[in-house]
Order: sequence, then structure tokens, then C-alpha cells
Amino acid sequence: MTRIRCYWGWVAAAIAFRILLICFPKNLNLGSRPEVATPLTSLRRLAEGYWLKQASMSPYAGSMYHGSPLLLSILGPFTITRSEGQPAYFYCSLMFVIVDFVTAMLIRATGQKLMLKCHQSLQFLNLSKLVEASGNVEAGNFASLVFLWNPLTIVTCVGSTTAPIDNLMAVLAIYGACSCLAPLAAFGWVIATHLSLYPAILIVPLILLLGHGPDAPPLKLFQQKNNSASGSSPSSHSHTKSTQTGIQIDYFSWRPVLHFLLWASIWSCYVLVLSSISLKGLGGLLEMFKKTHGFILTVVDLSPNIGVLWYFFAEVFDFFRNFFLIVFNMNILFMLLPLAIRLKHRPCFLAFVYLAISSMLKSYPSVGDSALYLGLLGLFANELAGMQFSFFLFCGYIGVSLLSPVMHNLWIWRGTGNANFYFATGIAYACLQTVLIVESVSTMLKYDRMLRKHITT
Repeated sequence: MTRIRCYWGWVAAAIAFRILLICFPKNLNLGSRPEVATPLTSLRRLAEGYWLKQASMSPYAGSMYHGSPLLLSILGPFTITRSEGQPAYFYCSLMFVIVDFVTAMLIRATGQKLMLKCHQSLQFLNLSKLVEASGNVEAGNFASLVFLWNPLTIVTCVGSTTAPIDNLMAVLAIYGACSCLAPLAAFGWVIATHLSLYPAILIVPLILLLGHGPDAPPLKLFQQKNNSASGSSPSSHSHTKSTQTGIQIDYFSWRPVLHFLLWASIWSCYVLVLSSISLKGLGGLLEMFKKTHGFILTVVDLSPNIGVLWYFFAEVFDFFRNFFLIVFNMNILFMLLPLAIRLKHRPCFLAFVYLAISSMLKSYPSVGDSALYLGLLGLFANELAGMQFSFFLFCGYIGVSLLSPVMHNLWIWRGTGNANFYFATGIAYACLQTVLIVESVSTMLKYDRMLRKHITT
């Protein structure tokens, strides 16, 4: 196994680099970039909402703040705290550095659990050569370093945006499900859904994780191995256990799933009660849902971002607006069931695919969304080692990251371009994400077919 040398040194360097950028004057003005901050995650909008709340007004008055009232109570006091000689939101940025570190450690722990399950599964299938190959890279350490050193993650951390908290909650839910900790998984899922709505689709891979366990080869391979070893017919297999590895091959278990749903209901009630207390006399829960989740679904704010919906709804006739809102919002849901059926034996990878799809199709995307799924992509470095177009995708992400600010500057500030310049980078960004999703899924399926070929031969 190839170990990453000086792992903790790289982690410490990533944290130090973030702190250095935070102390840079005006934080490089990243908080005003449409690629970094959105109407949902902008810390400047949160500060405005907190000011309204302190003035005994609804934080959702006007059209500035569209986030959770719980974030106002947690981050609001830090937005008004100033240190002499320090940039604005200095303490919030320091908190986001800690959040990034915790997220990376959760990704690392998730990778370790996935590698352990992978080794046990391959040993049970007597694929000793693949056991050695599957450990070429320590997936947990590699994925956590990819997350920490990803420029998109760094920009999100120091760019005055609350996206690091959204990412932490999503990773916390995945880690809790991998560890079979239903209360922790339910907490992460409820908070992530409350903050940005789209992580609600993660309930499918979370249920599969709790019911089936972490990623493993298809169940048919284990059944085929048992049948060939015992000489029994395919219809006679049942719940069996390997005496060599201790792997129990069983079907879906509903007990942890019901435990998860119970805790999700409890955490949801807590969130609603706390939100109601926070907004007492300032509008209530109905206005909160209208200004947060309703704001997401109706795409009210058409300010430019790295997505494609803002341009489309700026051009579409109002008569067709509701129809296309339904089409675009349902487009994500249409993909859930087919992917869940095909990748039900790899729920962690399914979670990565869901996050990548939502990042591509959500109404207010940012680079923080890409930072999350690219970090999770590192968890499958061994399985996706043969993925095609890796160099093309790498260069494409760099090109879009460099061209997007340039096109925005030509359009908004210099006046030598138009909206099509910036929208072109958004289309290129969506195409890159589409290629990444298709290639990663096809490579994972080829890996499963390769395992089946080794079993039959």
C-alpha cells in the first residue's frame, strides 16, 4: 500500500495557508464573486439579516437574506465583531477553517471504513491480487487532502460564504450512515436539508448505507461464490457467513432505517421549534419556508452565477415560467430511482453522484458544491483509476475557473462583452460536470464487471 508521506504536515500546511489568506486585506474580495457567494450562502447577506433582526424586524424583510434563522443566531454575532487591523468577518472565516478541517477528517474516516469493507469483500471472494491493487492508495487520506488542497475549497473557505457548513452537514450524514450511527446521520441530513434543501435527495443513499452497509461488490458475486463453494443451486442460498473474514451476506435490514427515520423526525421537530423561537414575533415559520425553500424552488433571484438557470429564466416568457420551474425541479428527481437501482450496492458512490447532479442542476450553485463532490470523488480513487478523460476534466475545471472571472469582468465592468460571454462558461461548467458523472458511473460499473469476470474465470 502506498502511504502518503507527512500526511499531518500537509493538513497543517493547508490550514496555515487558509489562515494566511484570511489575514490578506479584504480577503481578496472573494465574497463579491458570483462563483463563490450565492444569495443563499453570502455572509454579507447574513450580516444584513442579523442587523434587521437586531432592529426587531423580520430578517427576511426585503430581498437580502434567504438562509436559516439558526445561522443568524450562530454566525450573526461574529459578523458585527471587529478586531483592529483585521478584515471584516475575520472570526467567521476562522470558524470556517475549523469546519473545513472537521469535514476533511470525516471524509478520511469514511474512506477508512470503505477500504476496510472493500478488503474484506475481496478477500471473501478470493481475489488476492485485487486486494493488493485496491490498497494502492489510502483512499481516506487521499480524499481528505484533495478536499483540503482543492482551490475551490480554499476559495469557498476564505470567501465569506456559509457553504463550508452545508458541506460539513452533508459529509456528517454520510459518515454517520457508514458508521451505522443513525442519530448522527439523521442530524446531518436534517440540518443539511434545512440549510439548502437539495441534500434531501441524500435520504436514498443514506437508507441504503444503513440497510446494506458500506460499498461492496454486487450481492450476486457473493451468492455465486457461495454456490460454487458449496455446490448448491442458486435458489438455495440464504444468510451465510464467512469463517475466514467474518463477512455476513444478508439482505436489506430495516431496523437501522426505521431508527434513522425516527431520529430524523425528532431532529426535524427540534429544528422547527428552534426556528420558531428565533423568529417569534418576526414573521414565523411560514415566511421562513417561503423565503428559504420557496426562494430556491422558484428561482426568484436572477443575478448571474456559474449555473445555467439564471440565464434561462431571464429569457423565458412569464407565461411558461411555471412550466419550466416544474421541469427543472423534477429533472433531479427523475434520475434518483434509476441510479439507486443500478448502484444500490455502492451507496457512498451513489451519494457522490447525487451531490454532483444537484450541484449541476440547482438554482443557485457555487464552487463550494463542486469542492464537496470532488473531495468525495477521492474516496473511490482505486476503483476509478481507469477512468477516461481525467486529464481533459482536470484541464477543463482549471479553464472554467480562470475564464469565468474574466468573462464576468468583460461583461459587468469593462462593458466589452455581454451576458453570453459569462453564460458560455456556465454551459462549459455544466458540460464538464456531466462528463464527470457519466465517466465515473461507467467506470464504476466496468469495475464491477471486472470483478464478475474474475469470479467466473
